[in-house]
Amino acid sequence: MNSSESPAASLTRDRSFWGMLVTQFLGAFNDNLFKQLVLLVCLDYALRTGDDRQFMAQAMFAVPFMLLSGFAGWLSDRLSKRWLIVLCKVAEIVVMLLGAAAFWIGGDDLSALLLLLFGVLALMSAQSAFFGPPKYGILPELFADRDLPKANGLIQMTTFLAIIFGTASAGFLKDQLAGRLWIISAGCVVIAVIGTTTSLLIRRTPVAEPDARFTPSALFVHHSLWETLRRDRLLLQVLMVSSLFWLVGGLVPLAVNAFGKVQLGFSDTGTSVLLSCTGFGIAAGCVLAGKLSGERVRYGLVSIGTWGIVASFAVLVAVGWFHPPVEAMGAADGADGAAAGAGFGEAPVEIDFYRTAVWWLAAAPMTTLGVFSGLFAVPLQVALQTRPPRDLKGRMIGAMNLFNWIGIVLSSVVYFGLTATVAAGGHYHWAFAVAGALLIPVGLFFRPSPETQRPASVNP
Repeated sequence: MNSSESPAASLTRDRSFWGMLVTQFLGAFNDNLFKQLVLLVCLDYALRTGDDRQFMAQAMFAVPFMLLSGFAGWLSDRLSKRWLIVLCKVAEIVVMLLGAAAFWIGGDDLSALLLLLFGVLALMSAQSAFFGPPKYGILPELFADRDLPKANGLIQMTTFLAIIFGTASAGFLKDQLAGRLWIISAGCVVIAVIGTTTSLLIRRTPVAEPDARFTPSALFVHHSLWETLRRDRLLLQVLMVSSLFWLVGGLVPLAVNAFGKVQLGFSDTGTSVLLSCTGFGIAAGCVLAGKLSGERVRYGLVSIGTWGIVASFAVLVAVGWFHPPVEAMGAADGADGAAAGAGFGEAPVEIDFYRTAVWWLAAAPMTTLGVFSGLFAVPLQVALQTRPPRDLKGRMIGAMNLFNWIGIVLSSVVYFGLTATVAAGGHYHWAFAVAGALLIPVGLFFRPSPETQRPASVNP
């Protein structure tokens, strides 16, 4: 939709906008609840055996996304985006049913349970890979260009509210259900059904490229998109910066989970709420970015976000420096250790993490980390939606997903390397130092000139 066109209704009175908002919120809630639940089970296994398998869970979730994103982007241009969104929501119901079955069958055998859960994570990743391109690609087709920063800000805000509640709920429910974790996945099935219903509110939009032929290049990045990236160097830079951001973003949940549960000795609830502080901050940062952006893409927010993120990581390193690990991995008895077995047969865990000063010391930089991440992410998202030609927008979103998930796959490799080196023995605060160092080049060198920014205001 061109910026010169008037939308049929204001954004907040548009039924499609609310349908999209609620649909993606419920999907993000389910994804984050289930993934956080699996990561916490990985740390139960680590505390029993000394083997932290969070990196495996991250890789199992990221690799299918990486392999399918290019094809999903082509499919988003070739078929109705609205139809794909509804179909993906139906697939989510099936995946959540399989998750409930995995918890029921795996029971207390953590080795067998993790194998089943890794398989479900891979399926959840595939479903999300096909959901991403139509979810983001339909926004420029539903709304005027002048409404995109606001729409993106609200959708990003609710996405990260879903991260907050999904992540926090995973730890709380795991602490309280005591050996009945399949009930959590059963609840996810209900949420998926509701999300499927709300997706029907989204109006149909014209198919972007109905005659597009499938070629092997669609599995990765289409040659026409490579040509666009070659001509538009700023668009290529934005894509690379976005990928680096998600490498760091993929590293953070793994590091925070281990930092909270292993190094600082928090319960699953305390650890998950600590991680959800970042989601709260991102929600605020996305809204702030939307307001500061107005009707333009403001790349200066990326630099501000970068240095704020680096400073937040530095504070987390300091917190960890003065609070060494409370217990070595593998030292806890799986039958007796509360941290090592929470959710696998014990009584509900008392919620008291907020009474400890160190939790608040860690929560403050986690929140600011989120705020500056929101400022960092929104301008990049809008640029990737508005700069490409109309017939390549779906493929651009698919390519963005591909590169972002390459970054997340690499984050699992980085995390594995950290657990074998500087973070060995439970010193996970060094992961934050590495994450901050990775972003410093963005703050130093990503400074688009006014001349390179100008085409972003034109919708081809």
